[in-house]
Amino acid sequence: MRRRSTLTLVGLATAALVLSACSSSDSTETASSAAAAPDSAAPAESAAPAESAAAAPADLTGQSLTISNWAGYYPEDLAAQVEAANGTPVTIANHATNEEIMAKLTAGGDSGFDVAFVSGQYAQALNDAGLLEAIDAAQVPNLSNLYPEATQLAYDPGNTFSVPYAWGTTGICYRSDLIDEPTSWKAILEPSADSAGKVTQMTTERWLALPALKALGYSVNTTDDAEIAEAKDLLIASKDDLLAYDDTTFYSRLVSGEANAVVAWDGWCNYGIAENPDIKFTVPTEGSDLWADTMVILKSSQNKEAAHAFINFILDPVNHAWVAENILYKVPNQAAMDAVGAELAAAYPNMGLTPAELLQQEAIVDLGEDSVKYTDLATEVTSS
Repeated sequence: MRRRSTLTLVGLATAALVLSACSSSDSTETASSAAAAPDSAAPAESAAPAESAAAAPADLTGQSLTISNWAGYYPEDLAAQVEAANGTPVTIANHATNEEIMAKLTAGGDSGFDVAFVSGQYAQALNDAGLLEAIDAAQVPNLSNLYPEATQLAYDPGNTFSVPYAWGTTGICYRSDLIDEPTSWKAILEPSADSAGKVTQMTTERWLALPALKALGYSVNTTDDAEIAEAKDLLIASKDDLLAYDDTTFYSRLVSGEANAVVAWDGWCNYGIAENPDIKFTVPTEGSDLWADTMVILKSSQNKEAAHAFINFILDPVNHAWVAENILYKVPNQAAMDAVGAELAAAYPNMGLTPAELLQQEAIVDLGEDSVKYTDLATEVTSS
């Protein structure tokens, strides 16, 4: 999962104007003749996926694709691979956050993108705004490779407007040689004397609130003012024992021993495990979230057949397995995970979390205008 923070369609037009006026070193473009160079911190080695075995539509050579994805979340030569398989020239633009691409997609008119990678709740917001094309399952036969549970995601039951690309959960990443396994979010919010000053939290809005909401027994999607206020107070009180807010380098703090325990997305914890096998990942007993990153087709696209063929290419088991093997995130593709085998889960145990176990967690959904409550919470907590 790439770093994300919460922003719904409320105020996105303003954000679009700001972003369009500023150039970003995190956003690059590549055509099939010049592969993208990832600029994220994902430590995986690149490996080219095999061409999709599924037949492409009759003739896509008259279409072209412009795609936006997180840097480092795909093979460097993906554009060339898709063109070789489907006959469609491809340009890939990198976005750093959900907010960045959402601002572009909601600025009005044709954004110029055919396919975008966004997190589930953002796909929901785009669809509610009428900006997404319905997924035509007949054009994506590789949808049959998905786990049945992948059709039960709360933000889009049945995958009607989005197709999941990767999924996982949030938990505590910790040094097993320094502390016992944390069983509660209180290990972060009310750490023991040994861990005081050695824990980190996230600032990304919904994930800043998550530990406190779950510790209090509340939904990660609550809009109840009293519950959100209680979570805010708990988070403010926890700051006395906090090492840092860290959404990107928390696993490095574990590797160095600066931190004992950190709030972490499961895939990012794997980056720490790759450097130190004493680092472990656990989901507290109070529960957590189910997050998903998705592929969506813009209604404004003039290349919808090619867009469907692209998604079908990604869902080929060999191609989708590349994500699990190189990015170290679980993919909701049963055939791809079967191809990866048990060896990856042996090295990175959270890769072995089953779809049923993931579905026990609470899917994050878009909250519309109520999302501002989490923006306010994050502002008040971090500035207090």
